[in-house]
Amino acid sequence: MTSAPAKPSTPDDFLHSERILIIDFGSQVTQLIARRIRESGVYSEIHPFNQVTEQSIRDFAPRGVILSGGPASAGEIETPRAPDGLWDMGLPILGICYGEMTMSQQLGGRVTASDHQEFGRTLVEIAAGCALFDGVWAPGENHQVWMSHGDKIEAIPDGFKPVAVTPTAPFAAIADEDRKFYGVQFHPEVVHTPDGAKLLANFTHNIAGCAGNWTMSAFKDDEIAKVRKQVGDGRVICGLSGGVDSSVVAALLHEAIGDQLTCVFVDTGLMRAGEGDEVVDLFRDHYNIPLIHCDAADLFLGKLDGVADPEKKRKIIGATFIDVFEEEAGKIDG
Repeated sequence: MTSAPAKPSTPDDFLHSERILIIDFGSQVTQLIARRIRESGVYSEIHPFNQVTEQSIRDFAPRGVILSGGPASAGEIETPRAPDGLWDMGLPILGICYGEMTMSQQLGGRVTASDHQEFGRTLVEIAAGCALFDGVWAPGENHQVWMSHGDKIEAIPDGFKPVAVTPTAPFAAIADEDRKFYGVQFHPEVVHTPDGAKLLANFTHNIAGCAGNWTMSAFKDDEIAKVRKQVGDGRVICGLSGGVDSSVVAALLHEAIGDQLTCVFVDTGLMRAGEGDEVVDLFRDHYNIPLIHCDAADLFLGKLDGVADPEKKRKIIGATFIDVFEEEAGKIDG
């Protein structure tokens, strides 16, 4: 077994030196996994499964890895998989729903489509203790969880033991304590699993060894400091669509560099009635951010006229936004 990736050593990475990698297989609630982990004081990032390689995992240097749920069936021939080298990195791994299925399949277990699909609240019986359950669940107890799966594990890989069961799922949770591999068929990240956050904290703190000192406020301060260092006395132009992403970026930039920032609000005409005026009022009057309001509604609507395919619409909107932004940015002195 190879050693786990080294911890980041640069000052910039110190805040994130204890981090969890979430490999996303397409679950609708993957974002909740990251949220629960961050709420417990540990930094986490979500990476799509098709962009994750053994080398990218080493470069990210996580303390542990979580495999998310997803809509695929692990028993099919071509399904999303974790990198084969992941299992030999010496990292703690938690597979959730589909994540448990693909872990079992890739490590030599057997997964099939189930005749009895489980969706909704379910009681699991704790069959054995393990580090994932320490201080939360004890053998013999029954606890509510949220299930959402159509596959069934027929045989678990060597080294694993069942630690939780339901009448139709003999491997509702499994554990290989030696390798620190754990799998659950239920979703601990959703509120319908009342003890789920505690289970995730057990994984990040007790199993992966994270101290839990990360906070969003510290992250914000760190990002602001990096912006100030990078920008110096320069000026920044920020394209503003009125959406959450660009609005948050603009607010953080302004907090970091003040009037060195100019925002270009490209009004596409695709927002709700009056929403464009709300964006202008918010950034000009509330945040006092220098703002150029470019009303490009006619241009956008003209380019979209007669286009029915959603993907084509998305590309047209994106390309037109960039063109308008660059044209307006070119008019700004300095």
